[in-house]
Amino acid sequence: MEGTSTVPDPAVPPTPPVPLAALLAREDLGLRQIAGPVDPSAVVHGAHTSEMADPYPYLLGGELLLTAGVHIPEGAGPDPYFDAYVSRIVAAGGAALGFGVAPVHETVPRALVAACDAYGLPLIEVPPGTTFSGVARAVWQLMAQARHAELRRVTEAQQSLAAAASRPDPVPSVLRQLAQRVGGWAALYGPDGAEVAAAGGRPGTRPVREALAGLAGLAGIVRPTATGPATSRPAATPASATDTVAGLHLAAYALGAGHGFVLGVAAPHRDPGDHTIASVAAVLLSLLTGEQQSGSGAARSSALVRLLLGAPAEDVAPLLGGERWMVVHARSDTLAAVDPVAASALGAALGSSLVDVAPDVVRVLLPAEREPAPQPGWTLGVSAVAGPAQWTDADVQAGRALARARATRAALVRYGARPALADLVPEADADAHARALLAPLAPALTETLRTWLSLHGSWDRTAVALDVHRNTVRQRIAKCAALLELDLDDPDVRMELWFALRRP
Repeated sequence: MEGTSTVPDPAVPPTPPVPLAALLAREDLGLRQIAGPVDPSAVVHGAHTSEMADPYPYLLGGELLLTAGVHIPEGAGPDPYFDAYVSRIVAAGGAALGFGVAPVHETVPRALVAACDAYGLPLIEVPPGTTFSGVARAVWQLMAQARHAELRRVTEAQQSLAAAASRPDPVPSVLRQLAQRVGGWAALYGPDGAEVAAAGGRPGTRPVREALAGLAGLAGIVRPTATGPATSRPAATPASATDTVAGLHLAAYALGAGHGFVLGVAAPHRDPGDHTIASVAAVLLSLLTGEQQSGSGAARSSALVRLLLGAPAEDVAPLLGGERWMVVHARSDTLAAVDPVAASALGAALGSSLVDVAPDVVRVLLPAEREPAPQPGWTLGVSAVAGPAQWTDADVQAGRALARARATRAALVRYGARPALADLVPEADADAHARALLAPLAPALTETLRTWLSLHGSWDRTAVALDVHRNTVRQRIAKCAALLELDLDDPDVRMELWFALRRP
């Protein structure tokens, strides 16, 4: 590693340096480089005038040092004086030397030119008509312009990151925007150090990846760790850390949710505003990876303990925020596999932190006063309003509504529970008739028949709803007809079967 360091979290990006080439391009100044390397990436952080023979104690580094040569001894030639003078400027980190022609010297001393070439210090000739104060003012003007442009870049990045956080796949979207804005790669690491999501051009070398996310990498530096007994408080850790490896600038940011998530960034260059942009992304990712509601974690933990200890669901429901509920089943239209963070963001959008992620569906337990709305990138099935004792039935209803939504390509479908002719039959008699009629069918056949009838006998829509091939649907329906010994093309038979299949 090349100088691992922790960095502060500024509210605004620092003032960017000025490219030396931009200063030389100012026609009103008439500056001309006459010695030293011509480097397009060379920058200056300010301008300072000094006639000291040894300006070293008065330089911070990065300055354009301006001098008229008053300090040069009369008749100085190619002797150690110029070598010592230039070497001290280079040792102090000076970015360039500007030499004013007239009134002291008619031309730039050749020995100074030779020394600047020898030590690799850009030497700028300042013509008689250009004052040192004019050069300094030009530097500050260019710095102000650069700062304004950088602030605008940061503002635009903040807006794009906020918009990305509101998408159906918020974490990948935020990482994509961050990688694009810094021109590199961004990744989210979980508490165990595993990569949760990433975007941008992945670093190709193993040393770079290990420096960022390895056991001794930057992610480990900022991730909270416990010291001493298990009951002790986590040791203090920096909010961020940086390093440079193989020409890539690396940075890691601890996410503020306190769950051990870390944001990692790798880029070929590091502009002044990049740290601020990455810090904004870290704040958004902290919100996305943390609890969505204050105190919800403790309430959910208490509710789970009570359920495990035998408390009925209706006694636990008030801890979760209500007595009347809906169940929402959701399938992503864009994500092959939904991660917990994306599921948590969906729950937040619907208004609940009670989210369960299954391999093929996300389930959300939603208080009845929360009106579910279609969510971009998701297909939703919503149950009827139910009390805690009917949560199981509501879960089944939401699954059926989702299947119908997917089959009909609707963004949201609600389970239609309304009075019908079936309600005129005593419930016990209806249940007994349904059990007897459907007894020959296995659960998979029963569900296929229910879905097929709900979709008016459409093979294709049923296949979509059940995630099976249309030929599988045909085979199952044919088997249902054989086991039931009924003609499924008969409307009366279909009506009777639908009556039975609607029983819980």
